[in-house]
Amino acid sequence: MTQIDADRDPAGPSPTPEIGRVDISVIGDVLAAGWRDFKRVPLVGLFFSTFYVVGGLILAVQLQRADQSYSIIPVAFGFPLLAPFLAVGLYEVSRRLEHRDDAGEAAGLECRWSEILGVVFRQKDRQMPSMAVVIIMVFLFWVFIAHMVFALFLGLMPMTNILSDPAQTILTANGVKMLLVGSLVGLVFAYVLFSLTVVSLPLLLDKELDFITAMIVSWQFVAANRGVMILWGIVISGLLFVAMIPAFLGLFLVMPVLGHATWHLYRRALVHPG
Repeated sequence: MTQIDADRDPAGPSPTPEIGRVDISVIGDVLAAGWRDFKRVPLVGLFFSTFYVVGGLILAVQLQRADQSYSIIPVAFGFPLLAPFLAVGLYEVSRRLEHRDDAGEAAGLECRWSEILGVVFRQKDRQMPSMAVVIIMVFLFWVFIAHMVFALFLGLMPMTNILSDPAQTILTANGVKMLLVGSLVGLVFAYVLFSLTVVSLPLLLDKELDFITAMIVSWQFVAANRGVMILWGIVISGLLFVAMIPAFLGLFLVMPVLGHATWHLYRRALVHPG
């Protein structure tokens, strides 16, 4: 075990951190810190972002091939299942860089592949699988609600008609209503999932807490800093949207920067006892 691993909280529950307050300047600060971490260890960031790029391309291809649309399901489920573990790798890089900087030693000395991947692998025995299940459950419930909204406004019309003849579905009065209602419901789900995970995922990596406590802490932080966090969510959505336009290739850059930035946001968000 390296010194940085030994410095992690010892076995047993960690004290619950206190909720901090942040202002709007934190968004620029954490993005700049995320960019610095990516530049210092770029290959690790590119490795983890590859999963998102490849998954996005597979989804896009399958959406254009109606006869194989069934293959979309495992990929769609794979994203929320793997996302917490992929994010952990980026958090761990930032954690180690931060540790080395605080110790006044060479940055990146501890960011070896075996150590980063080892930390990600060890999460299977901690609380991260439970968080993955929570994300999957929210995802499933959203899929159910989305189908219900579609059925309420467009009856029994097959959803594949949206792709084949959008003018007969989306560009109708009921289609516009469906989009408005669906978007509002989607925003609610996005806010809930964002509030439950924005701080809890890095917290579970850094401390020995159960996932319920971590989600409560994350929710309380967002509630205490709602305006700034809503803006942060908008920034994330905007960056991801732009990154996906050029065949998802922008995710190679945006995903690792956002992952590292989330770690730095977590460090600003909470006050750790002791």
